[in-house]
Amino acid sequence: MASITLEDLHVFHAIDREIFSRLVVNLMRDPAQSMLVMALWLWLEETNLTNIIVKMLRLSDPEVNAIANEAVSGLRSLESRTSPMPVDGGMPLTCRAMGINISLQMLYQNKFSMISGIKTFLNNVCALIFTDILQQVFMAEPVELFNQPLVIPGFPHPTFGSITVIPQGHDYHLPLGELWGWSLNLEVPVDDRTMFLTFSRGYPVTEDEVKELFVGYFGDCVEYIQMEESTSTGQTLFARMVVRSVSTIDRILNGGYIAKFRINGKHVWARKVEFDNKQLIDFLCRQSLPSLGIDVLIDDILQLGGVVGVS
Repeated sequence: MASITLEDLHVFHAIDREIFSRLVVNLMRDPAQSMLVMALWLWLEETNLTNIIVKMLRLSDPEVNAIANEAVSGLRSLESRTSPMPVDGGMPLTCRAMGINISLQMLYQNKFSMISGIKTFLNNVCALIFTDILQQVFMAEPVELFNQPLVIPGFPHPTFGSITVIPQGHDYHLPLGELWGWSLNLEVPVDDRTMFLTFSRGYPVTEDEVKELFVGYFGDCVEYIQMEESTSTGQTLFARMVVRSVSTIDRILNGGYIAKFRINGKHVWARKVEFDNKQLIDFLCRQSLPSLGIDVLIDDILQLGGVVGVS
């Protein structure tokens, strides 16, 4: 199988490495946060918005620092449950320096696509190309420790999950297929493409109706639907829906926290299954709730705030 050495990979990503080094060495920014900033910028480049990282080469460290601060604001907006509405868009320096039109609201409208893309770049790119720089930052004296995971304070991250960084020698060979054989769409795990649906008690909704509803609005977007049946009433009150692309979730929620639909006179509520609510949703789907109207349940879930990351 064709392969490439880690040294060659470093050469290929020389500009990315230089900017990351300026963030964590020159500017002494937080390494975990800086990896997220780089992953955000790489995602923006992948979506053909701009060659943002290349353009930073001509900027001074204070300018790079200011634009990184705006990127952090963008990352924080993705962790929020409400769309940011700053008067200047929240990223004026980025717009001016890069010659692009971008705002915190624009990022939020693509929230789940961005979160998934950032996680992909974290694990498929950043975890490989910044390892030696991270070692330089974390270790007082250079020590060659290979094949042992490097602990990055700040990970696992509540929104962007875990990252595994394993130092390797410069002559370490990586299969080419693992580096360039992936895409943002192919790498999205099922959990990132899963929505949690709820239905009103007394108004049974079938799997065919759910599929008809979302396909009718958003095209051939449904990979599969798992209906959860209530053991006491026989009515399905919950369902999991896996969509083919994470971008469909952004279209369904349209920048909102929860989306409400109607099919044949019956209500369907949709939200994203997120990192911090998956276990609770699994629990709810196993419960018998004979006396609890689903409308009340939704209100209770929303009032739990940070405990339940519903959308």
